[in-house]
Amino acid sequence: MSAEPRINDRIRVPEVRLVGPSGEQVGIVPLAKALELAQEYDLDLVEVAATARPPVCKLMDYGKFKYESAMKAREARKNQAHTVIKEMKLRPKIDPHDYDTKKGHVVRFLKQGDKVKITIMFRGREQSRPELGYRLLQRLANDVEDLGFIESNPKQDGRNMIMVLGPHKKKTEAMAEAREAQAVRKADAKANPGRSQNAVAEEADKAPAEDAVEADAPAEEPAEA
Repeated sequence: MSAEPRINDRIRVPEVRLVGPSGEQVGIVPLAKALELAQEYDLDLVEVAATARPPVCKLMDYGKFKYESAMKAREARKNQAHTVIKEMKLRPKIDPHDYDTKKGHVVRFLKQGDKVKITIMFRGREQSRPELGYRLLQRLANDVEDLGFIESNPKQDGRNMIMVLGPHKKKTEAMAEAREAQAVRKADAKANPGRSQNAVAEEADKAPAEDAVEADAPAEEPAEA
């Protein structure tokens, strides 16, 4: 069955409870009278409660109503928060520069409201030193504790050790803040058209990025051997 309500000549009942274009109650009227009023107001007669006795109909611009409903549904989907799990892979003997780089990615993910799966990959004799991975995971968790918390404690998974960090900030909050920051940047760019492209690009780089870096991977994928 179609989800579309019946309108105008498709309504097949002898009388209806009519609601005016401003929401006022007109009362129970013959269908012919309701259609006459719809034509007089240059509106549609729309059945809004088919199971009522008699059915409730309203005078409205049905085309405008459908368009506004579609826009509301689109906005709701746009604002819907989808929990994403990013993945960051580290080696137990990672050098300071690489650590800072990867920590920066973890910080960005947590700021965006995403969870982060941290995987420590052991090679060869490193497998006999699991404490190295555990200490590295604890260090990372401490470094980002203002943005996230340990949702899943470190655990050994074959030749890997895994920990999951959860964000303090909800995804919806992060999305709202990102949109607000973007609006501020656009307003600033409009108010200052003479600013250099380099300055605009630098600010854009500081904004939370939607695209994952090459280190990202869905949590469902098995960790690399």
